[in-house]
Amino acid sequence: MEHYGFWSLFPPLIAIVLAIKTRQVFVSLLFGIWLGWIILKGGNLIDGTVSTIEALVNVFKSPGNTRTIMFSSLVGALIAFVQRSGGVEGFVNRVNNFLHRLEEKKIGQSRVIVQLMAWMVGTAIFVESSINALTVGTTFRPIFDRLKIPREKLAYIADSISAPTCILIPLNAWGAYIMGLIAAQGFENPLGIMVSAFPLNFYPMLAMILVVTIIITQKDFGPMKKAEERARKEGKVLRDGAVPMISTEVIAMEPKNGVRPKARNMIIPIATMVVMMPFMLVFTGWNNVENIEQYPLWEKIFFAIGQGSGSASVLYSVLISIFVAGILYKTQKIFSFKETMDLLFKGVGGLIPLALLMMLAFAIGTVCRELGTGHYAAELSKQWLSPHFVPFIIFLVSSFIAFSTGTSWGTFAIMIAIAVPMAQAMDVNLPLSIAAVLGGGVFGDHSSPISDTTIISSMASASDHIDHVKTQLPYALTAGVIAAILYLALGFIF
Repeated sequence: MEHYGFWSLFPPLIAIVLAIKTRQVFVSLLFGIWLGWIILKGGNLIDGTVSTIEALVNVFKSPGNTRTIMFSSLVGALIAFVQRSGGVEGFVNRVNNFLHRLEEKKIGQSRVIVQLMAWMVGTAIFVESSINALTVGTTFRPIFDRLKIPREKLAYIADSISAPTCILIPLNAWGAYIMGLIAAQGFENPLGIMVSAFPLNFYPMLAMILVVTIIITQKDFGPMKKAEERARKEGKVLRDGAVPMISTEVIAMEPKNGVRPKARNMIIPIATMVVMMPFMLVFTGWNNVENIEQYPLWEKIFFAIGQGSGSASVLYSVLISIFVAGILYKTQKIFSFKETMDLLFKGVGGLIPLALLMMLAFAIGTVCRELGTGHYAAELSKQWLSPHFVPFIIFLVSSFIAFSTGTSWGTFAIMIAIAVPMAQAMDVNLPLSIAAVLGGGVFGDHSSPISDTTIISSMASASDHIDHVKTQLPYALTAGVIAAILYLALGFIF
């Protein structure tokens, strides 16, 4: 594939540097997109500017992009529903009662238990990374606020158990997708190769272990330590001047007057959203499996999940959840039909900034593909590879591609096609090489401010997006460095 040399890396790097430096994510992304199209148009400012506008419009030509933007906005309606109905207050009361039953008298101990509960809930939701982060963020945000735990910590927990959980428990679209990429390399038993690679997929395991370690020891470091000190001493869950990735009207919505707080008014809609996800994956993928009638039922379901549409499944799940919530509240006579519709539009309106950010993230991803960013980065690595260093280099390159493009799945598609032939040609351990691709993809995606899961974690926890990126990055780097050292060591052993 053709690329533009160093200029292929320039737009995403500039966008990321500007986003971290200026805290203006929208402007930084837009500038990166514009710069990319200027390069693609040979330096012509007029053509590049027109192409930038068309690229933003063309985001909606992709059904997957449109569905992702739709479900991200509709989640705002669900958030508004569970808050206004008294569901969040009821759930918070349930958790507080649980803490009292444990006879935890010190706030520090309660903080540990609540954070561990958030980690456990996220770990149990392995069907889809977006649903994982959304559920943890929206469910635990009021409790974290009450205990004065910074929003940055909630975003970190939600982000660190979303993709890692989904890739370590591959009974979902992640597993099927990876198996498909391996099968495309000509292997007759892609499932066996995938399973043998997972124990060597160090970064997701280290990321999840680090979360638990930080929670239990309460030994934060870097910007997160300052955020924790701010929350403990000043009672501020957000820094002064922070801009939460959600409308304040949505996250601060009080329950309707006269409504009795009930936890089920939150648990039932969110549980519906989570439970419907695997069913929707099967539903959207069933007719896409060739000769499905020849397989046993469990294989039919697994292959259907692999062929299912993640964006469609999430969208359908959120819509069903909103419908169930509307019926639930109507039967309790909490809202009239007009109040339900008003809440729906108010909630969606509160997440318009997220929809715009998603649009820009998709647009810069398109620019990266047109420039050949991933392929150029992979080509650079071939010039200085040694067999013993292959897993280590593959991990670094995969990390860089995912960080620059904001997508782990795109990185998998690029790097597995490169890593597998490279490992075979240089007699390098194949599962280790594939694991390096997967771990690097998740690490880079986890660290990138333009990653969809990073954005969704900021949104669900109502954290300032750049604050989330800056506080999470030292933890991600810690796990990433350890993972890189392990790949370097095992490259000499295997």
